[in-house]
Amino acid sequence: MAAASFSSSSSGALSASFLRSPSDPRPRSLSLSLSLSPSRSCSLRARHPSLPKPFFVARSGGGGGIGGSGNSGGGGGGGDGEEGDSRRKNRDEALLALAEIGRSLESVPSDLAAAIEDGRIPGAIVRRFAELEKSPLFRWLMQFGGFKERLLADDLFLAKVAMECGVGIFTKTAAEYERRRENFVKELDFVIADVVMAIVADFMLVWLPAPTVSLQPPLSVGAGLIAKFFRNCPDNAFQVALAGRSYSLLQRIGAIVRNGSKLFVVGTSASLIGTAVTNALIKARKAVNKDFAGETEDIPIVSTSVAYGVYMAISSNLRYQILAGVVEQRILEPMLHNHKLMLSAMCFAFRTGNTFLGSLLWVDYARWVGVQ
Repeated sequence: MAAASFSSSSSGALSASFLRSPSDPRPRSLSLSLSLSPSRSCSLRARHPSLPKPFFVARSGGGGGIGGSGNSGGGGGGGDGEEGDSRRKNRDEALLALAEIGRSLESVPSDLAAAIEDGRIPGAIVRRFAELEKSPLFRWLMQFGGFKERLLADDLFLAKVAMECGVGIFTKTAAEYERRRENFVKELDFVIADVVMAIVADFMLVWLPAPTVSLQPPLSVGAGLIAKFFRNCPDNAFQVALAGRSYSLLQRIGAIVRNGSKLFVVGTSASLIGTAVTNALIKARKAVNKDFAGETEDIPIVSTSVAYGVYMAISSNLRYQILAGVVEQRILEPMLHNHKLMLSAMCFAFRTGNTFLGSLLWVDYARWVGVQ
């Protein structure tokens, strides 16, 4: 089958095309198209009498390819077309949700408005934003971008922070006693160091691996490849992607690496504070009780801090990523999303168990690397 065409344009556009069959030199189909403006066009089509029905359609006014809708070729633009459709659907849903709650695009925060315009968030996120704004506490917290992104992804995020920090002291102390038993009092300085490190780090362990709704604008064109890569990674390696967005396996691995590096810094800093406090307590005991001086010695600050940073980057990072992204978001929330009280209770139980397990693992790891 052969094809020929010509076109001409100035203020408007005229195009014609016809097809021939290799076995029949006569034109089998002729199509003329005249476009007077981007929004108006007219077309003429003629067929050879022997052809049962038209087999060629020419389109004007922006279409690409045969029967195309803007993507030319067989498969080159398929992915972009699907993403574009998802973004348009998200934008329509979000604008409809705004209308339902009686809000305009100008009345919401600028980063949320930009995400709506770009089609990066669906209508469900807009409705959750409206629900959260009814609470004075949440309305105040959503003035901060990090809290806003996490609360929009999980309206129980603040409750999980409270669970983690509230349970942290009790469970970590209980785990220390379970491992040390008769040496608990003798090794009380180590216990204090561990608990202080836990209190400082607990908040960050909830914050960093928490799933988010990204409202950040794209990076500038001149940004480096590494910066662009990590910017496009999710905050949680296992989190559910919103409609119109997807994450590759490499991006999900990148989320683990990025959070691991952050938790290494957090863990090392927390350990520096914890061991410094413990050493201060040891020195105070030595000054008051001379017998105590021979029973204990200062904790090695640098080696303990680095060891704890490595522990948080690997063990804590993986456990909390799985807890937040798999157990809570993919298993518990779909089952109990209409039963918030039960969902909160289950999250509390899993987080308590995870905290206790982490304390046991830290004691074993610290002894293994020789810092305790």
